[in-house]
Amino acid sequence: MTTDTPPRLAIIGGGPAGLMAAEAACAAGIAVDLYDAMGSVGRKFLLAGKGGLNLTHGEPFARFAGRYGTRREEVANWLRAFDAEALRAWARGLGVETFVGSSGRVFPADMKAAPLLRRWLHRLRGAGVAFHMHHRWQGWRGDGALRFATPDGERAVAADATVLALGGASWPKLGSDGAWVAPLRAAGVDVASLQSANCGFEIAWSEHLRSRFAGAPLKAVTAHWVDRHGVAQVRQGECVLSEYGIEGSLVYAIGADLRERIARDGQALLRLDLAPGVTQAVLAERLAAPRGRHSLGDWLRRRVHLDAAKCALVFEGVDKAVLADPSALAARIKALPLALGAPRPLAEAISTAGGVRLEALDEHLMLRARPGTFCAGEMLDWEAPTGGYLLTACFASGLLAGRGAARWLRRQSSY
Repeated sequence: MTTDTPPRLAIIGGGPAGLMAAEAACAAGIAVDLYDAMGSVGRKFLLAGKGGLNLTHGEPFARFAGRYGTRREEVANWLRAFDAEALRAWARGLGVETFVGSSGRVFPADMKAAPLLRRWLHRLRGAGVAFHMHHRWQGWRGDGALRFATPDGERAVAADATVLALGGASWPKLGSDGAWVAPLRAAGVDVASLQSANCGFEIAWSEHLRSRFAGAPLKAVTAHWVDRHGVAQVRQGECVLSEYGIEGSLVYAIGADLRERIARDGQALLRLDLAPGVTQAVLAERLAAPRGRHSLGDWLRRRVHLDAAKCALVFEGVDKAVLADPSALAARIKALPLALGAPRPLAEAISTAGGVRLEALDEHLMLRARPGTFCAGEMLDWEAPTGGYLLTACFASGLLAGRGAARWLRRQSSY
């Protein structure tokens, strides 16, 4: 690079991380070219907003940062530069007001992703970002140029610095297929294997339960499980019975522990309390009362307030002797055992675990093995439950990588 040649930054990936990196670099006076494999940017961002765009969460910073599990300290450093309040202020700057819902989740006032994305892209184009669609990154040439597959054949692009924001491997039809793993590993970058995160888990249901209760919600249940450190854990929430097993926010929140247990033991044991707030002794007393002509299912609904889906779970694969014993039946309701098999495939997952290990990056998210190349977003080795945490960390890491790339380019141009 010479002092009379304006430095150019190539950003590969047009999701929230890549777009935020572009915004940060432009703000620092860097010329930006953004490349994406699809015909338009923000495909997965728009999908996330299909049922109401959950941008972030309104809980206190310490609790927010704790949602990132084993990577909480590293992600907290990203969030100190761009936290939930900063994200809301940023949206306001685009003319999009937000509100905090009853669950603490933060949404745009109109609940939609498309208007926010349109305004953001308009601002980025106005700032000079050049967008190049249908450019699928293939790695590097021997001379360091970026290789892209395009409808017109392979194209080589020389860039002074690069931000990779290529996503994970969930929802590959939207562009994030994990194909970047091979060229990064070939370049000596330490990449943890990609795995499903925020996904359902398989359970061998009976045909009766599968056919009649797939899609039924399980509200107000408490999960009991053993985490990756062997410590017993408890969490209340909601989940959903599915044809293949179980899914939903409660399962997603504890999925990392369940996934590691399955990898180690072949399955994970999850126990559900179907009647939280009522002790086992009280349940046993209620169930011991004469039920007359009432069926057991009707009796459970009347005496324990279990809905049809919870009753079906109680009856699933149980010995008749348990159903005839009020104490044993109460124990089952309070700690219903579920043997979880494999997590669902990556293509079905909401997000991805694994990716470029954070140890392979410096504090500005630059690859130690490849100076001038930065990484951001879901392709990094971190994970979080749904609830706005995924998007917030993608935005924050994109900002950090974009600023880091601009800083690196300014230093290079001074030599």
